Amino acid sequence: MSDIDKLAQRAEALLAHIEKLLPAAPVPTDWSASIAFRWRKRDGRGAIEAVRHVHQISLGDLRGIDGQKKIVEQNTRQFVAGYPANNVLLTGARGTGKSSLIKALLNKYAPRGLRVIEVDKQDLIDLPEIVDHIDSRAERFVLFCDDLSFDADEPGYKALNVVLDGSVAAASENCLIYATSNRRHLMPEYMSENLEAKRVDDEIHPGETVEEKISLSERFGVWASFYPFDQDQYLDIVAQWLSHFRFAGTSNDAVRQAALQWALQRGSRSGRVAWQFARDWAGKHRVEGGRKTK
Repeated sequence: MSDIDKLAQRAEALLAHIEKLLPAAPVPTDWSASIAFRWRKRDGRGAIEAVRHVHQISLGDLRGIDGQKKIVEQNTRQFVAGYPANNVLLTGARGTGKSSLIKALLNKYAPRGLRVIEVDKQDLIDLPEIVDHIDSRAERFVLFCDDLSFDADEPGYKALNVVLDGSVAAASENCLIYATSNRRHLMPEYMSENLEAKRVDDEIHPGETVEEKISLSERFGVWASFYPFDQDQYLDIVAQWLSHFRFAGTSNDAVRQAALQWALQRGSRSGRVAWQFARDWAGKHRVEGGRKTK
């Protein structure tokens, strides 16, 4: 065997070894497997993966947010029908149904082609790549960013800015961004920023730092604000979830007192707390009922 042949064999062996070290190519997305998807990165490569068990929640399950439902559903209906629609920012108190509303809209409008792709905050820099993956699809996609907030100079902040409407390239017609956040302007606010404000004639103009923060939230064409529930709203939500879990006697005093005590212990009368109480109460009493019948 000549030296050239030996060198070629060594090169082939080296290439084979390198190929084993390289990350595997991402599996193509099975769009028929689900109505909800997640963007996942492994070994530096991203892929859209199907969610096998989608949360089955309906718009009727959500109480105390009728105004917010009307606003966001109208925008979603326009989008699914192929008419102009806006990116949506849902902000406000924790546990009041912001992300649940998006899940409920997905369940309602999935038969009409709506799909949701969940994108974690740290992966927002991949938004242009995600858009490229779906721009030729016939479905209508909501890119869902849950519990969104940024610190200064985070790369995801600038990436989101660009995808919303800051790029030379036009936004894809078949996708919108729906984001939830506890912060109206998505970034922390500091007292020192108020010192940047200046007065021009009779108008107060915010400083550049505040303007930068406001500019991101203003790129969302639709805002929906969520507020803490009062006691009656909270108890109404408890009754709704107990009914959902097929538990009878949702309006008796024992249930009401237990639900209020549950909220007091957690320091919140949110929809999430009501749902957690209903699961606990319905499950506990079904177990006790089963014991009594034995």
